[in-house]
Amino acid sequence: MSETPLAFMVVTLILLAVFVVVDLFVIGRRPHVPSTKECVQHIAFFVVAALLFGGVLWLISGPQPAIEFYSGWLTEYSLSIDNLFVFVIIMGQFAVPRQLQKYVLSVGIAIALVLRGVFILVGVTLIDRFTWIFFIFGVFLLYTSFKVARGQDEGGYKENRLVGSLRRVMRISDAYDGERLTVKRDGVTYFTPMLIVFLAIGTTDVMFAFDSIPAIFGLTHDPFIVFTSNVFALLGLQQLYFLLGAMLDKLAYLPIGLSIVLAFIGVKLIMEALHGNSLPFINGGQPLDAVPEVPTWLSLAVIVLAIGGASLASLIKARRSSLKTSWHKDGDE
Repeated sequence: MSETPLAFMVVTLILLAVFVVVDLFVIGRRPHVPSTKECVQHIAFFVVAALLFGGVLWLISGPQPAIEFYSGWLTEYSLSIDNLFVFVIIMGQFAVPRQLQKYVLSVGIAIALVLRGVFILVGVTLIDRFTWIFFIFGVFLLYTSFKVARGQDEGGYKENRLVGSLRRVMRISDAYDGERLTVKRDGVTYFTPMLIVFLAIGTTDVMFAFDSIPAIFGLTHDPFIVFTSNVFALLGLQQLYFLLGAMLDKLAYLPIGLSIVLAFIGVKLIMEALHGNSLPFINGGQPLDAVPEVPTWLSLAVIVLAIGGASLASLIKARRSSLKTSWHKDGDE
């Protein structure tokens, strides 16, 4: 159960609902390419809002929930940045006009919010009834960490069977018609490619949820913190997409940082499962109480160092590559 007062949770959820509506369905409905200034201001607002929320949570509920929120928010935010690689590929593969990409992202993020909400409810129910589910979550995160480290998640978007099947059985036009999903030509109704893009984004969001929800449950069991950290991580993601669109290739070491975080949380989950569960083939069927529990502050430290170090190393590498390129150009001249 949450240590946070009910009144504070209600006010927070109302404010987050307002943020989501304004971010996705007011600002996100305007079909335009945001400027760099607009992106920076938008992202800074939500980052500051998340930091302030954690501070207020610290004052109201104590340091433990606040540190859990910061750890969860940073992890989910980092995973969201990694997911932008796939969004860029999807937009390119389906040739989405740049002025419509903001609208597509708003719908995709709305789908992600709904899916994550469902996964959180399911996750809480499973954990309350079957604490051994942490073994499954932990092993899954270790497997995901291995894939990310090897770059298997960065190989590009592959059209899934659902989208491929729809292409074969539905009339789909070759061109977009604004935000419309259907268009009539010579009395025949065609679906626009926008429908396929929405399905691609939506089904991809399902896979993202499989990564992010086990990761956040490895840091906190409080459903309020799990949900708020996910919402804050998704707010401003449209602007982050446009701001980082040209920089994603420069974040070369981000997958390594994410791999370290996922592996750490996976090991933490397995340790928690061993600590609280009895296994017939280990320790005579008794819980392994001697297995240490990883403190929340250590989780936050690992996340900050891994993601921060990977980002800094990426920027240094990009800077060196840029200098080498300029040196070669000067030498040629």
